[in-house]
Amino acid sequence: MSICKRCNRPLKTQMSIDTGYGPICKKKHDEAEEEFLKRQITIDDEIAYREKMKA
Repeated sequence: MSICKRCNRPLKTQMSIDTGYGPICKKKHDEAEEEFLKRQITIDDEIAYREKMKA
């Protein structure tokens, strides 16, 4: 039996075992991942910002 990567509870369904998260933890994980990616900047963003600040 596998356990959830987030809360360490046993996983019951094959789908949960395949993803590594229970349904509630999967939703929370996806929301946190989305927020994390939203806050990331790319190197292109940084270069454009530096060029803008030079002008």
